[in-house]
Amino acid sequence: MNYIDVFNGDADGICALIQLRKANPQKSQLVTGVKRDIELLKRIDATPDDHISVLDISFDKNRSDVQRLLNQGASIEYFDHHYCGTLVNHPRLKTVINDQLPNVCTGLIVDQHIGGRFRAWALVAAFGDNMNTAAMSLGQESGYSNDSLAMLQRLGMYINYNSYGKSLSDLFYHPDTLYQHLQPYESPFDFLHEDTVIFKTLDAGYKEDVAKANSSQFLYQSSKSAVVLFDNEKWARRINGVYINDLANRHPERAHAVITESTDDTCSVNIRAPLGRETLPADQLARKFTSGGGRKSAAGINALHSDQVEQFIEDFKMHFS
Repeated sequence: MNYIDVFNGDADGICALIQLRKANPQKSQLVTGVKRDIELLKRIDATPDDHISVLDISFDKNRSDVQRLLNQGASIEYFDHHYCGTLVNHPRLKTVINDQLPNVCTGLIVDQHIGGRFRAWALVAAFGDNMNTAAMSLGQESGYSNDSLAMLQRLGMYINYNSYGKSLSDLFYHPDTLYQHLQPYESPFDFLHEDTVIFKTLDAGYKEDVAKANSSQFLYQSSKSAVVLFDNEKWARRINGVYINDLANRHPERAHAVITESTDDTCSVNIRAPLGRETLPADQLARKFTSGGGRKSAAGINALHSDQVEQFIEDFKMHFS
């Protein structure tokens, strides 16, 4: 059997796979990319000897390739928490998907699937996806001290920070390289103790980038919603996701959007629903636009044409009013 692991390059995707492979060790081919590179199954041609594990990328965005790979004879297991749409019914497809709850990430889904055997990695995944309340609650129930949880939170944030960029050249570490550095460690605490270079590199990069983000302009700001504009710069592409999470945490009653300019008359957009008003789903707004998707609390648009920016801002204000 040939194993292929397909995973989102953010903290949730990486830490979900770490848990899965610790519970079921296999030598596998790795398929991943920057956080917004979610149509990863397009890269694969399968045979009946292939077993494909998919973690933390939208089933809805990969449905046709799931069907294609099944037709080629592969078996697939699929773990995710993004909007999935209509699932494919097939004896060689196993789905473990929960897209209904805003406080469940793929790392927590895998954690439940394997009986919590590598809980600390699941907590890093949840912190990385800005599910701080859920992660703190589960971490305290699991016996971790507040200091230990603060360490896991920073690690999750930095792994997530590393995943944002238009291309791999924007990142400090290729996600498959970062996964291979992390995976051998039984727990994140062992990694933090023994491999300090990666953490220090991401820590320094984060602090430098966030200082630039804090000086960026608001295109719109009210008590209910706010829109920030970032220039077409590497630092902007790296920090936009983590920065908007910080805005969401500091202003839980307000929705946020960060628009990052690109070179081809398009922008990428990050959207966060207000943490204090979870009945307003971010993905519903994002899916109005061609390249939009995500989940209820956090969504995005990969390529919004510059001509659509004003319309997006009006739709955003109305959606979260």
